Amino acid sequence: MTTEISTSPTNGFMVAALEEAEKAALRGEVPVGAVLVENGKIIARDGNRTLELNDPTAHAEILVIRAACQLSASQRLPAYDLYVTLEPCPMCAAAISFARIRRLYFGAADEKGGAVENGTHYFSQPTCHHAPEVYSGISERDAAALLKDFFRSKRDFKKDV
Repeated sequence: MTTEISTSPTNGFMVAALEEAEKAALRGEVPVGAVLVENGKIIARDGNRTLELNDPTAHAEILVIRAACQLSASQRLPAYDLYVTLEPCPMCAAAISFARIRRLYFGAADEKGGAVENGTHYFSQPTCHHAPEVYSGISERDAAALLKDFFRSKRDFKKDV
């Protein structure tokens, strides 16, 4: 079940995720950023790197889950909270479930590719082994604006070429 909470832009963890999304945009990647938090401390942070790594699985969520699993020497992260700027896709929702992440906070909804509040509603499926607490709309305007600006610049560039 999804719960709406304050969309305060001063949420430090989402601000960090937005910083990672901005870095991804500067690399030419779709601007999605994520941070993984344990006990109020950022353990891992990254942005999309699918182009850089030539890896379709190198979404921000997957990268921070991999990093935290390496640091904790565990495939399970039940005391961790994930902050991501865009609603996770089906692949990332599955990884969140398999990692047993405690809470998911995300910014912008993704009507086309999302799998939490849109699309497959992954965490509501009977085959889902673990569903995190979900909080949506965190710094939603900032996250959505970053994505819109990125794709607008891509369209404008194509017009100029």
